[in-house]
Amino acid sequence: MEKTHKIALVNSSSFGRIFPEHILQLEKIGEVKRFTVDQNIPGKELAELLHGYDVIIASVTPFFDQTFFDHKDELLLISRHGIGYNNIDLEAARKHGTLVSIVSALVERDAVAENNITNLLTVMRRTCESAQAVRSGLWKERARFAGHTLLHKKAGVIGIGNTGSLVAQILRNGFLCDVCAYDPNKDQLYMDTFGARKVGLDELLRTCDVICLCASLNEDNIHMIGEKEVEKMKNGVYISNSARGALVDEQAVAEGLRTGKIAGFATDVLETEPGDADHIYLQFERAVVTPHTSAYTMECLENMGRKCIDDVEKAVRGECPDRAVQPVSSSIISI
Repeated sequence: MEKTHKIALVNSSSFGRIFPEHILQLEKIGEVKRFTVDQNIPGKELAELLHGYDVIIASVTPFFDQTFFDHKDELLLISRHGIGYNNIDLEAARKHGTLVSIVSALVERDAVAENNITNLLTVMRRTCESAQAVRSGLWKERARFAGHTLLHKKAGVIGIGNTGSLVAQILRNGFLCDVCAYDPNKDQLYMDTFGARKVGLDELLRTCDVICLCASLNEDNIHMIGEKEVEKMKNGVYISNSARGALVDEQAVAEGLRTGKIAGFATDVLETEPGDADHIYLQFERAVVTPHTSAYTMECLENMGRKCIDDVEKAVRGECPDRAVQPVSSSIISI
């Protein structure tokens, strides 16, 4: 008798909502249920909530830690509806025999890079403020909203991997910027491909008019932009973050906005998500916060959803999914 599977959609605000046919495809495999939990839910509580579910399609939260796996019953697969996996303890997953797969970085690359620049331009040209003024009948006060052009600026990209490399290309080829990049894992030959000059972090902070954060998050770069780093920046710098909220110390950024050291700050990510209406960034007109929607284009979400479905189909057949960051499981029949 063929085994019946139970599939949990955990904290995903988009999977199956924009493309309901994705849910229908999963229902051919087993029962599908959506769960929304606090991002800091204890591992034991999360495991108990998901008891009986042997497949999980997960967002960037909650955290599937050692405690979760210690208390979880059979779990065949966690398929991340995204490219990051820092919310999953891979070693604990391996010991549990749980496959972990992610979406190919190329699926999100275009959308996320495009939005990094979009948000950067939004704060530089004061788009949100001026649009709101029109809604408030203040068209004639348009002189209040003079901004800055991105064209020909000195631009710094922190993290020039999948997304950052395209951000560098857009800045260089689209806006004729003088682009430099900080990334300890990439050499100058690699950066040449994307029109960027390799520099140290201090030089980037001291010399750039605009800074784009595109680095992946790890133990070594949490709060890599803190009070000291903000102090080193040029007066009136513009910053756009489409990577991870914890790359910056939010209090340090807020102080930079308060003093004017930071002329504008755009971010699609926060250290704790979802963000609250009283978040410190929202005290400042020159800050734009979007709700982690850089990858939210129809094209990107359709491809992300298809990838997760493919992961589930392969896993239940005893095959290892593509882009498995944890491929060890006794359930695998063929690789």
